[in-house]
Amino acid sequence: MASVFKKHTAKWGRRGIALGAGAAATALVLTGCAGGSVSDAALDGISIGTTDKITSLDPAGSYDNGSFAVQNQVFPFLMNTPVGSPDVKPDIATKAEFTNDTTYTVTLKKGLKFANGHDLTSSDVKFSFDRELKINNENGPQSLLANLKSIDTPDDTTVVFNLDHADQTWPQVLSSPAGPIVDEQVFSADKLTPAADIVKGKAFAGQYSISSYKENDTIQYKANKNYDGLLGKPKTDEVTASYYTKETDLKLAVQKGDVDVAYRSLTPTDIADLRKDDKVKVTDGPGGEIRYLVFNFNTQPYGAKQSDADETKALAVRQAVADVVDREKLAKDVYNDTYSPLYSMVPDGLTGASKPFEKLYGDGDGGADVDKAKDTLSKAGVTGKVQLDIQYAPDHYGSTSDDEYAELKTQLENSGLFTVNIQSTVYTTYAQERTKDAYPVYQLGWFPDFSDADNYLSPFFTKDNFVQNHYDDPTIQGLISDEQQESDKDKRATLIEQAQEREATQISTLPLLQGKSVAVAAKDVKGLTLDSSYKFRYATLSK
Repeated sequence: MASVFKKHTAKWGRRGIALGAGAAATALVLTGCAGGSVSDAALDGISIGTTDKITSLDPAGSYDNGSFAVQNQVFPFLMNTPVGSPDVKPDIATKAEFTNDTTYTVTLKKGLKFANGHDLTSSDVKFSFDRELKINNENGPQSLLANLKSIDTPDDTTVVFNLDHADQTWPQVLSSPAGPIVDEQVFSADKLTPAADIVKGKAFAGQYSISSYKENDTIQYKANKNYDGLLGKPKTDEVTASYYTKETDLKLAVQKGDVDVAYRSLTPTDIADLRKDDKVKVTDGPGGEIRYLVFNFNTQPYGAKQSDADETKALAVRQAVADVVDREKLAKDVYNDTYSPLYSMVPDGLTGASKPFEKLYGDGDGGADVDKAKDTLSKAGVTGKVQLDIQYAPDHYGSTSDDEYAELKTQLENSGLFTVNIQSTVYTTYAQERTKDAYPVYQLGWFPDFSDADNYLSPFFTKDNFVQNHYDDPTIQGLISDEQQESDKDKRATLIEQAQEREATQISTLPLLQGKSVAVAAKDVKGLTLDSSYKFRYATLSK
């Protein structure tokens, strides 16, 4: 799900910043323009442009890349990833370790404070995790805390996490979207706290504080002098992030110097064009991003809540779709090979990754096989064309999603087996409706919380998972539980492979593509770092 950035010291002068959600590509000219724009005189430091959308500033109410990118700048974590490494280390802690198989003890640094002057103690830590579980927001990250049994705080600097079972990923969970530490004197214990209250309360203890916040429009950050953690002081004291609705406007903004850095998302065509522009530099980094289809087990054709519900036929439909999809064509024709075919929910490069969808479906070598799909449907008793209603969100997963889903529609309909209705919805609505069974089949993407195969399994396939598509399989849940507990690396890799194989036979989700991380910056920008932490860091940037 996630990613982040960094900072530096320098003026970027009198530049217009294109507006975000309401009016992308309109330059800011005067103070008081629409969207709470800021004057040129106030714009110092580094400027960042993005098309990512923010679901919630409150960590308990979001589990998406756009929100986490902001939260990473302003909230502290017990564990974090140092620059250039995927391995976590203590952030606002002096020590963190398993004291037995199911107990993880963290010792906080002494004298920690939020930007508002409030003390940051073990009580705030316990409050932060307890409220996530209590609020249990449908778009929140609480599924990552499924193994958390209870938290003890014997003193102000000691936090003891009691787990239901041994979990080798727990230190990384503490660095994930479930891990931001919030101020219990500002945040509500039982409901989401509005962004205006968070900003007014200066409830930040990360590298930056937010001085001005216009959701999905502009955010101004200032270095937080109270931050005392692993990542150190920001290189730039002030950062302004601007939000765009169109990738083409973001491309123009970085070309014209309206923003210093453009990150998420630019189209493959735009990236290819910018590589030829000598006024900017393109940086490529490791990509944990995946794109996939979700089947709602209740509302898909022959789903459990349909009038013609039939589990065998429902599975056959999913299998037939898997037989027909041509990932190579999607990667090449739609994404100019900036993505590669993905044959498992666990992407290539991670320990335990395998490719079960490659051998189980289509021609057994990654290609499509329409005859196999026909046979699968026929054996299940499915007659006539299957109606597929597929939803996607181009404003969140990139406007190239239009081409991606047009190509998917073509592939499916050309098989002669499906009639496909494709519809798109803006993500702020999409995020709500997809969890309410509104979409029988729909698009999601994933930006990892941490670089471990488990992060591509447990959020999707545990009982109370993020996808909420009514997939509930005790066998895969047992495999996930076993791999989380297994300390032997080889044995754990085998369990991870078995979990992938199991899901591929049932197809809760259909993996499509694996991407990479790309940022574009002005030539004078220094410190732009894209690493295997998958976090975009503002605080390393400077000019």
